[in-house]
Amino acid sequence: MYYDKKRAIKGEWRIKEKTLFNIALIGGSAGIMLGCKRFRHKTHHKSFKYGIPSIIILQIASVIFTIYYF
Repeated sequence: MYYDKKRAIKGEWRIKEKTLFNIALIGGSAGIMLGCKRFRHKTHHKSFKYGIPSIIILQIASVIFTIYYF
């Protein structure tokens, strides 16, 4: 998020939102969310405001399911 924020300020090429969501899906959701809040980046995008917390909830639920049933 820091890298994307700096590039946004400079008006340079940015990281695609799809890439950021893929990072979140493979386990980086907490880092993405913390980065959004820390660097105040993409905080008004509804997809990040609601999507990243949703991914975190699904990841927590899948870990609990895995622990409980296996």
